Amino acid sequence: MRNNRLRRGFSLIELLIVIAIIMILAGIAAVQVNKQLMAAHETAAIKTLNTIHQAQLTYNSQYGRFAQNLIELGPPASGADGPAAAGLIPKKLADGKSSGYVFTVTGTPTGYSINAVPEAYGRTGGKCYFSDESMITRVSFTQEPATTASPELK
Repeated sequence: MRNNRLRRGFSLIELLIVIAIIMILAGIAAVQVNKQLMAAHETAAIKTLNTIHQAQLTYNSQYGRFAQNLIELGPPASGADGPAAAGLIPKKLADGKSSGYVFTVTGTPTGYSINAVPEAYGRTGGKCYFSDESMITRVSFTQEPATTASPELK
């Protein structure tokens, strides 16, 4: 009878084992969530490249040349849109950041190039992207920025 009274709850060892199992499962889940978040950032970066391409085409049709940087595609600080700030992309993107990636546009005499690199490689993205007026997106699977020599994104 005395033995039954002492055995009403869980022992400390049993509770520690349950907590350890919960921690292991939480750790596995956190890794999967981070991978999915990185994949979402990478998808958003590709869509942002397309947005910049469309803005460049519109800018070229309005002003007869491609924009030399993101600021020329962004909204004006005040006043009407013009070649210095065409208002074709949101301010946040014109500042160079969107969805965990840093974007840069460089004008050339005959076109432009776009680079997209993760803000924190391995956390906000695991791929770097490059595109130009050909609208072919190229990808680098390392921290090095993608270039015209990088493989095409399929």
